[in-house]
Amino acid sequence: MTFTVLTLFPGLFAGFLGESILARSIERGLVAVRLVDVRDYAADRHRVCDDAPYGGGPGMVMKPEPLAAALEAVGAAGRRVVYLTPSGRRYDQRMAAELAAGTDVVLVCGRYEGVDQRVIDAFVTDEVSVGDYVLSGGEVAAMAVIDSAARLVKGVIAEDSLAEESFSAGLLEYPQYTRPEVFRGMRVPEVLLSGHHENIRRWRLERSVAKTLANRPDLAAALPPEARELARRIAKEKEGVGHGCDTGDRG
Repeated sequence: MTFTVLTLFPGLFAGFLGESILARSIERGLVAVRLVDVRDYAADRHRVCDDAPYGGGPGMVMKPEPLAAALEAVGAAGRRVVYLTPSGRRYDQRMAAELAAGTDVVLVCGRYEGVDQRVIDAFVTDEVSVGDYVLSGGEVAAMAVIDSAARLVKGVIAEDSLAEESFSAGLLEYPQYTRPEVFRGMRVPEVLLSGHHENIRRWRLERSVAKTLANRPDLAAALPPEARELARRIAKEKEGVGHGCDTGDRG
């Protein structure tokens, strides 16, 4: 899997690419990341890549000529070209898996007020946002895309480690515990020490459903059947607590 990143600040990626799982996957040849400095394609000696927007307004816009030249130099035509922008469709685990199933992707990191729309119209296949917030540029967003997709490339991480992660089955991941068994008075749940695999599986599913309902209720509509039944039970239990009756004397 090859990620080609077009950016005004390639130096931002040094630490990110040089550590942990991603660094090892690059060493093993499972993932490749090519950094392209858009400034190298500027026509003037000052390597200017931005200009004021037509129509007025604050900020600057990335000029079309250097970015288009950089895209042409990397052979973007016919390839998947993702422009990282807060105005794009929201990135999720499904899209990460989609990218990981391919062989390469070009990531365009915007800066300032964005890039000239004509470059988007001519080259970009996907406008993607990593969340409902604004970053100083697309570099951090590109790192999120690279990390999330690269870890799904075959051989980067053991497949059984990926099977029960958040979003893998439409659920957030259950709580995790490790040694010691007691930490500052808090004990590991007994079921996890029982060795009873079905009870452990059921407990984890229940906790996943409860966490999903609490933190991401928007995911509830797509729960798998067993999780959906648990969600209904949890909702009923909460409803019962919320509508409890006080039968005590008030005389």
